[in-house]
Amino acid sequence: MWATNAKKNGLTLIAATVLLTAFLLFHFSSNNRDSARAQLLRYVPDYATSVVFLDLDQLRASPFLTTLYSWAPHPAEDSDYTQFVADTGFNYERDLAQVFIVVSNHGATSSTLVLAEGKFDRKKIEAYLSRNATPIEQVNLKIFRVPAKPNDKAKPASLAFLADRRIAISDSDNLEQALATANHRQGRAEWQSRFDRLAGSPLFAVIRQDPAVQTVLANQSPQLASFIDQLPWISVAAKPEGDILRVVAEGETLTDTAASQLRDFLQGIQLLAQTGLNDAKLRQRMNPEERDAYMELVKETEIEKINRSNAKAVRIIFPITPQFLKIAKLPYVGVAPDAAADPPRLVDKKKPSSRQANPAKTN
Repeated sequence: MWATNAKKNGLTLIAATVLLTAFLLFHFSSNNRDSARAQLLRYVPDYATSVVFLDLDQLRASPFLTTLYSWAPHPAEDSDYTQFVADTGFNYERDLAQVFIVVSNHGATSSTLVLAEGKFDRKKIEAYLSRNATPIEQVNLKIFRVPAKPNDKAKPASLAFLADRRIAISDSDNLEQALATANHRQGRAEWQSRFDRLAGSPLFAVIRQDPAVQTVLANQSPQLASFIDQLPWISVAAKPEGDILRVVAEGETLTDTAASQLRDFLQGIQLLAQTGLNDAKLRQRMNPEERDAYMELVKETEIEKINRSNAKAVRIIFPITPQFLKIAKLPYVGVAPDAAADPPRLVDKKKPSSRQANPAKTN
């Protein structure tokens, strides 16, 4: 009797141990990436203007990356990069896991901080850096100051290992101070609330009134730039769904009227695009496969106004499909008519807009 109970208790203990071990392995293997993500997103200073995050491990696991890789051109590898891989053992296509980029543009001053998580051979990389840079000590960091190439407008870069799997790169003269400032809790809540909304997206960017982004948009589309100039926050996220990349862009506005005006403007562009693609003359000139891909993109695009308790926003959702990537390589034939009139300013007006838009979804 005692032997039977002991045997049962022993088997129960073994089973419990196996289950506990399996749970811990599953739990920590699935949360390692999330933990690294949370730690990287912690490094954002309150004065930052743009943040970009890429989870390359998550993207590599998606069928869409295979589709994208087969579509993208494959130029011959640069000899310097080939030598770098041979000397350091690091290949970004294989070994880079997550990247976090913080840009701060304020008038004539700008700074960039990059943090990368991945599989690094620390000794080999530090030996490689030592060829052209003498390491200096800043508090607890061994920092390599890499000079810019001749005739290169880029600033010199500072690089240091924060851990065996994490490096920091900055164009700041004092990397340790840049990290300490970025890791300060003050002002992070505004960024963190938007990071939380983008949880699960392997690729996203959050922009807060970045003058550099506004300048680029102004050169491309003054009408759209006039809207963007009045959005305090812009978020863009992309997430693979099978062989499709689902892209979500969201602009936050200060008022409900501004959100309605922006939604109407974008829906107007969408309608013009549909009308243009259905034009008989354009259909004769366009490759049918090309037209179908553009039409699918326009029809699948969703534009909606979002009502939150503390903010209003306009959201655009559209898919990047294998068909769209395929026709992107075809010669460009024609375009849909463009909006000729300047868009209304995003200001509160008691007078309602004369344009009648389709009802938008809210959440």
